[in-house]
Amino acid sequence: MSDTNPTNPSQDDAINDALDAATSQAPRRPSQDVPLKRQWDADLDAQLEAAMAGFDPSRFDVATPRTRAADRKHVPKGQRGQEATPGSRTGKVISVRGKSVFVDLGAKSEGVVPVEQFQGELPKPGDVIEVVVDRFDADEGLLILSLKGAAVEATWENLRKGLIVEARVTKTNKGGLEVVVDGIRGFLPIGQIDLARVDDASVYVNQRLRVIVTEANPREKNLVVSRRELLERERAEQREKTWATLEEGQIRPGVVRSLKPYGAFVDLGGVDGLLPVSEISWARIGDPAEVVKVGQEVQVKVLRIDRASSKVSLGLKQLTPSPWDRVEEKYARGMTVKGKVTRLMDFGAFVELEPGIEGLVHISELSPHRVRRVADTVKPEQEVEVRILKIEPEAKKISLSLRPLPVAAAPAEDEADTDEPPAPPKPARKVPLKGGLGDHDPDPLKGRNG
Repeated sequence: MSDTNPTNPSQDDAINDALDAATSQAPRRPSQDVPLKRQWDADLDAQLEAAMAGFDPSRFDVATPRTRAADRKHVPKGQRGQEATPGSRTGKVISVRGKSVFVDLGAKSEGVVPVEQFQGELPKPGDVIEVVVDRFDADEGLLILSLKGAAVEATWENLRKGLIVEARVTKTNKGGLEVVVDGIRGFLPIGQIDLARVDDASVYVNQRLRVIVTEANPREKNLVVSRRELLERERAEQREKTWATLEEGQIRPGVVRSLKPYGAFVDLGGVDGLLPVSEISWARIGDPAEVVKVGQEVQVKVLRIDRASSKVSLGLKQLTPSPWDRVEEKYARGMTVKGKVTRLMDFGAFVELEPGIEGLVHISELSPHRVRRVADTVKPEQEVEVRILKIEPEAKKISLSLRPLPVAAAPAEDEADTDEPPAPPKPARKVPLKGGLGDHDPDPLKGRNG
């Protein structure tokens, strides 16, 4: 086989010359030649650029599951979890498999909630639930969710500020309660136990409480939790829902939170309403504690709402029949009844005829004599017998009197009744009385002058 002459074009040069001739291009010299592969790549790039003319890639947001996972991996740890989403997210249950409830959060996002966070019956596919995003599982490509308000399993790896956990109270100490959170010892300050002041923390020993992590230091093994902060958060969420549905005239359940001399404050669900002492009972009471107590569940009627000042006035007696509805059936004008003096005023005294029914004895009706001071005639709590003068059911008023009835004039003594029969009438006299004129001398002065 003879050696190849270096001045003769190579096989690649021949192919390039043939291509140049086919495309009407000038033949390329070996020193200026472009490899065939590179030429084809350049041609393809030119055709691709022509085909993609006018295409705007910014109009499309396409990400693969791997890209989404990578993005979430680079989110700082402090910006993920329950503390990063103070508001809950709504999702629809897809299915329940094993120990997980799969939830569709929309926008092609799915997550799982542990079944142990559901108390009682598990949700069904299609049910809508509120959840909180805890973290993203890159291996599974799913969001790890927690049921809103549910406690999650705690370890030093996931313990962080804002996480909701369950704490078991073990004992009390000088400043609060010692707790255990999934085997990790922690501290619950006494000021963070409840919304109200706690005087005796020992009542919480051996209880399980949902709390929120306020401080977690794995290096120093220091864990501090708060129940009050969690209660305030839940109360704020509930307050918004209550105000959105609160209307005058509604009958709503509530819990008595505190008692004052002028009434009781009732929690309607994040919103406190005032139950005045005058609206607690139809009967007159001096202290709300006579009827209700702190912690008692009650049904109340919404009387007035002032949204500008966030004030709500409530009533309790309106849920029972008013004694004034049948007052005319029990009492009538002129009737004499017994009652008890309840209040003294300058113009008279109020007398209670029965619980919820009071009448006024005006100062002019206290005595048949002139009365200068009401206290000179009657005293509070005094039992009296009064006479009904007037009834006004619509105005809820009854006029009473303590004055005795007027007595009829007594008969004269000579007209008094006796057991003896009356004497018969005397017969008419037929003979003139002696000393009279008679028939002899009608004019006695006639004979004396004659």
